[in-house]
Amino acid sequence: MTTRALEVARALVEIGAVGFSPHAPITFKSGLLSPVYVDNRRLPYWPAHWRTIIQAFRQCIAERDWTIDVIAGIEAAGIPHSAALGYVMETPSVFVRKQVKEHGTRSRIEGGPVKDKRVLLVEDLVTTGSSSLAGVEALQAEGANVVACLAIVSYGFPEARDGFARAGVPFEALTDFESILTVAHEQGRFSTEERAVIEDWLRDPHGWAERRTAS
Repeated sequence: MTTRALEVARALVEIGAVGFSPHAPITFKSGLLSPVYVDNRRLPYWPAHWRTIIQAFRQCIAERDWTIDVIAGIEAAGIPHSAALGYVMETPSVFVRKQVKEHGTRSRIEGGPVKDKRVLLVEDLVTTGSSSLAGVEALQAEGANVVACLAIVSYGFPEARDGFARAGVPFEALTDFESILTVAHEQGRFSTEERAVIEDWLRDPHGWAERRTAS
């Protein structure tokens, strides 16, 4: 755990963006069940905490020494963060549609051209990475050079790590679940028993869902 990871985790926990629901788990797009959720859509309602996130993005970009021409966000949850980051960095921003609209330009990239541009893809949350990697492909199809994908939170699933490795696109996250669980437990948001359930799920998400279904 890094200082930045803990600071970002603290910001998310303090605004109630992290929730625990073992008896009514949420379902990811992939169909995977989860007893814990992160709702980064709450951040714009809490500007001081959101500022922590945007500043952390800037610090990470500076540390990696990435040269960026355009910042992209995937609709809908990634757009506020990519737009805010573009604004404070005075860098153009675009967003990536999940699907082509039936009218208009029929382009999945909205806001401006990305051809031959060095693009940073900003995500709010990465689980298996399927949506993010689809965004990478959409940007590359428009001629963009995707420098990296930078997320607020990563679940740390190997599917995401392996997918980005195959795509040849570096992936970073500001915080992880180890940091989130540490902060949440310190603040009394999770009991010891609840933390054990979440850690069990993180070790084997697919097995956890199967065991729960079987029981």
